Amino acid sequence: MPITHNPTIRQRRLARMLRDLRVAAGLKHSDAAKILGCAESKMTRIENAQSGIRLLDLRVLLDAYNVTEKSQRAEIEKLARDAKQKGWWVQYANSIDSAYAAYIAIESDAAEIYDVETNLVPGLLQTRAYTEAVIKIQVPDTSQENIETQVKVREERRKILTREENPVHLWVILSEAILRHRVGTPEVMREQLESLLSASEETNIELQILPDESPLNAALFGPFVIMSFPSASELDVAYAESITGTVYYEEQSDTEKYRTLFRRLNVAACDVSKSRALIRKAIEETVAK
Repeated sequence: MPITHNPTIRQRRLARMLRDLRVAAGLKHSDAAKILGCAESKMTRIENAQSGIRLLDLRVLLDAYNVTEKSQRAEIEKLARDAKQKGWWVQYANSIDSAYAAYIAIESDAAEIYDVETNLVPGLLQTRAYTEAVIKIQVPDTSQENIETQVKVREERRKILTREENPVHLWVILSEAILRHRVGTPEVMREQLESLLSASEETNIELQILPDESPLNAALFGPFVIMSFPSASELDVAYAESITGTVYYEEQSDTEKYRTLFRRLNVAACDVSKSRALIRKAIEETVAK
């Protein structure tokens, strides 16, 4: 099922987990409501992410749902606490739209990100100059102040790759054409390509290039991202852009389609060594120009 807007992403994830745990325990809404001593409508609001849940009530439900493993309980309780907190992106609420903020919220919680790009270097791997050039191309009449804000947001997002505790594992597959798509000056492109080469050396970053001659280019209708979370009990979230806007997929049947496509692309794309060779070739071509 596509999700086009979010009460809060963390609250949605918590709500989905509680629903799945209740169903696995063989309980109905009415059963859970009796356990908490509340109206059934309250349980409906909690599981629809329309209402938060007190820590005490959460622990009572986890007991009733037979969630006994300490690590799993700790993860769920942490998610419940985090759902009430505001992320760093809130300070940019007047400068970025709600869809972008929702994406950042998911991204910041992810443990693994699988990113397929068809037109541009992904935001997490963009240099400052490349980001500035992209914004100027996409919104030619934007102010310098807005450009600076967008650059700062990109820089904040990139911190998930270098954080001390559990840095995100990023796996990126880029269409080869991206290496030749002119964004900014030749110097901007060369710096960006050299940065990609450097990023590919990081232990938590996998970078592959899908060559132009691969038939699988015809299977790409646009960029997409799959995000996985630390807890094995949490389902993946897939993100894609459509002609009508941003779409999130949370149902396992939907996200598995994207995972299947990613696996096909992984096999069709060049290995790390050949991918680096293609990037080096693109750098040489940029210098030659």
